[in-house]
Amino acid sequence: MDRLAGQKEVAKRHRRQHPSRLFSRRVVTVVLLLAFQAAFPIVGLYVLSDYFIYINTVLRIVSIAVAVYIFNRPGNPEYKLAWVIPILIFPLFGGLFYILYRLQASIKHLRLRMLAILEATQPLLEQNPETMERLRKENHGAQSQANYLFQDAGYPVYDNTTTEYLSTGEIKFARLKDELSKARHYIFLEYFIIQEGIMWNSVLELLEEKVKKGVDVRLLFDGMGCLTTLPADYERELRKKGIQCKVFNPFVPVLSTVYNNRDHRKIAVIDGHTAFTGGINLADEYMKYGHWKGSSILVKGEGVWSFTMLFLQMWYCDDPAALCALPRSEFDQYRPSYYHPQEFDSDGLVQPYGDSPMDNQRVGENVYLNLIYGAKDYLYITTPYLIMDSELRYALCVAAKRGVDVRFITPFVPDKALVHMTTRSGYQELVEAGIRIYEYTPGFIHSKTVVCDDQVATVGTINFDFRSLYLHFECGVWMYRTKAMKQVKADFLETLQSCREITLEDCKRVPVYRRLFWSVLHLFSPLM
Repeated sequence: MDRLAGQKEVAKRHRRQHPSRLFSRRVVTVVLLLAFQAAFPIVGLYVLSDYFIYINTVLRIVSIAVAVYIFNRPGNPEYKLAWVIPILIFPLFGGLFYILYRLQASIKHLRLRMLAILEATQPLLEQNPETMERLRKENHGAQSQANYLFQDAGYPVYDNTTTEYLSTGEIKFARLKDELSKARHYIFLEYFIIQEGIMWNSVLELLEEKVKKGVDVRLLFDGMGCLTTLPADYERELRKKGIQCKVFNPFVPVLSTVYNNRDHRKIAVIDGHTAFTGGINLADEYMKYGHWKGSSILVKGEGVWSFTMLFLQMWYCDDPAALCALPRSEFDQYRPSYYHPQEFDSDGLVQPYGDSPMDNQRVGENVYLNLIYGAKDYLYITTPYLIMDSELRYALCVAAKRGVDVRFITPFVPDKALVHMTTRSGYQELVEAGIRIYEYTPGFIHSKTVVCDDQVATVGTINFDFRSLYLHFECGVWMYRTKAMKQVKADFLETLQSCREITLEDCKRVPVYRRLFWSVLHLFSPLM
């Protein structure tokens, strides 16, 4: 698509200023170790070259059988197709690789641990029936969405909770430091990426001060997310400072698909009554790619309890037996009212929720689908990546065709070139259905927000892509008539002023060679 010369130069300049760390010594070592393991099958074939004809026949039969098995499994057809095509293109190893993927003990162990934790903590997430009944009387459609999140996913809807939408990383950074400075009892932090820099260093300084004053500080970060942003064994350094620290799914240079399941959540809980979530990591991302616009939400009150439980579930992921052994009374010290005996203010209804790839429930996608199908007037969505499955695309196109004003804001400046091209490869279908798409021209937009009909909204960590919807641990906040819901809409409309609308003519002007390349990317989008 056409790009303004000045904007294109801005994008190139920022990419030059922020070179990739791909070739750092640590990453190169990891890549070499993985390549060494991947070479084993090739070496094996060479050693057994005298039997190559027989081995070749057997492996091809295995690949065909695996392809048939995948097609007949329940699940998203596009995700299955993304597996089947490479298996049939590379029949020597494709089927064998899938079998090894399915049989990996690490994934099974992670799934069993998470299911045990969810079962143990479910009784602690109680639903106040009066709150649900109030919602039913006010808005039956919204009550149906809230009821799904409680009945199928286990997350209650709360009254006595306030919300505040934080539209940029700079605002979230200032508010987070302010609330951390007020902590008196405990701080729980769970982040996908932590990077040494202005944001993290100033937060770390605050955490060290709190530890000295006896505050229980715990930090959980993702092993893959921080692979190139933190030194090796960084958790040991933090423990020496008195900060309890764990790494979720720490990376080991062994070929495994378990690293696809990342803890993509961004959660901060302070004294049980204050919490943050959204798209902002503890990193200086907002200084990259032109202007990095990411959003977060501040929650105070009874609704923070679900965030506390989400954190504790992941904190004990490596040792579910320890969590299961804790008496129920042990959790009382983390409840919102334990250190806040005063009555909480109320601001609409709030329902924090989590999504796990280990429970066969696509909670994040179902929240989005419920919002789409329930929309009557408008649906405003902000997402950094627009790589959806057929269910979401169909629901959005139908909504637009029945007269709902459906609009997306996506980035103009990419953070990942191939992913951005895959996002653009789906524009034409959506625009032809009547959906309006805008690209944020000042830089990269990392917000994940949906607002609908001046009634409901959600803010969280969940992108409109396969990774967030199928593979990652995620979280968000569903809101009904809250102050933050109105702020999400206002921010969306204001952000539109800094966007360029993508027209059908723009889509059709894409050169043929680029369309062909985009078509290939779109085919493999479930693996992006």
